[in-house]
Parts: sequence; structure tokens; C-alpha cells
Amino acid sequence: MKWLGKIVAILAAFSAVPAPVAAQESAPGAGSPVTLAGDVKAVKTVTDAEGVETVELVEPEVIVPGDRLVFGTDYANTGSETVSDFVVTNPVPAAVRLAPDADPDLVVSVDGGKTWGTLSELTALGEDGATRPATHADVTHVRWTIESIAPGETGRLEYPAIIR
Repeated sequence: MKWLGKIVAILAAFSAVPAPVAAQESAPGAGSPVTLAGDVKAVKTVTDAEGVETVELVEPEVIVPGDRLVFGTDYANTGSETVSDFVVTNPVPAAVRLAPDADPDLVVSVDGGKTWGTLSELTALGEDGATRPATHADVTHVRWTIESIAPGETGRLEYPAIIR
């Protein structure tokens, strides 16, 4: 029954905050013409009448530990000028961990956003207080830097996660 409470808490967390928080960190103090919209989709395998399996991204309904999700952020430059070096930072919710098949070049933090790098470059403190290589379960934030966003340009940023 303990796992049932965890499932209810996870569902409540995702229904209360239907999209990941996305933060723009370029040009502090300047109004940015870039808009951000986040969402969370569950990964579902569907088998058709011929037995062919396809993977679909659907609205999360009942999710349990081990289920896969995809966190996404859509961006759009609604201004009239190109935006350069636009940074988007998404916190990874505590109820999930970064999936092992996430892009190894993804820039992440394992310390709440204080330091950044690829997962292979980072370390974390183990339960014994010793430094160890960081793992997907240690990731607290994901960050992208978009080199250039032309006026009217749109795009999508995603990372896969697994329910803890």
C-alpha cells in the first residue's frame, strides 16, 4: 500500500503543475521576445490490429514507478530581431530521474543548478560522504543554450525521465 500513496502523490504533483518550469536566463533585466511553454507526456506503446507496435506520447493519466515520461519545452521568438545565446533551464521534478538513454551531451546539474556539465563530467556525494561519479538519478536540472533564434522561429527541447 505504500506504493499506492507514492502514485497518488506523483499524480497530484503532475496535475497541479501540468508543465515543467522553464526559466530563461539570457540578457538579465531585458524583456525577451522568446516565449516558452512546457508539457509532460507519458510514453505509451500501442499495438495495432496487425500486431505492429508504435510508441505514442500521451497525456499522463495513471503513472507508476518505472513509467517513462518526456518533459518538453516549446519556444518561439515572437519578436522582430534574432535572439542569441538563449538559455533554458528546467528543474527535474523530485518524483522522476533522468532516463539512462538521455542524450549524453545534455548539459545538466546535480547540485541544484550551482554547477553544470555533461553527466560524465560531474560528481556527486555518496551516502558515505565520498565523491563518486554522478548518475542519472542525481540530476536536478537540465539546461540548453540555443545559439540563435530568428524572428518567427520555433523549436522544441525535450528530455526523457522515469518515475522513481
